[in-house]
Amino acid sequence: MPPGIKKADAAANIAKASAAKQKKKKWSKGKMKEKVNNLVLFDKQTYDKMMSEVPKYKMITPSILSDRLRVNGSLARKAITTMMAKGVIRAVSKHSNQVIYTRATNT
Repeated sequence: MPPGIKKADAAANIAKASAAKQKKKKWSKGKMKEKVNNLVLFDKQTYDKMMSEVPKYKMITPSILSDRLRVNGSLARKAITTMMAKGVIRAVSKHSNQVIYTRATNT
C-alpha cells in the first residue's frame, strides 16, 4: 500500500479516539411558555372595565376577553352570555367550538 493511505488512516483513528473522549451533547430544555395568572372571579374593577370597553370591540370571542381582561375562559364565556342577555353585544357566528360576537348596532 502507498504510505499516504496509512497516514490518512492513522489520522482518522486519532480523530475517532478524540471524539469518543469529548462530552456528549446536552439537549436543550426548550423554551418554557410563561404561565399566565388569570382571574377566576370578577373583581369590581375588571367587571366595570368589561361592561364599558367590551361592547366597543369590533370582534368579541372568549379568547379575546380572556387575553385582554386576564380572566379564564369559562369566566369569559359567562361574561359573554351576560352581555348577550343585556343586549349589549350580538352573535355573528355560532359554532360548537368557536362563537364570534360583535357590538350591538341599531340594525
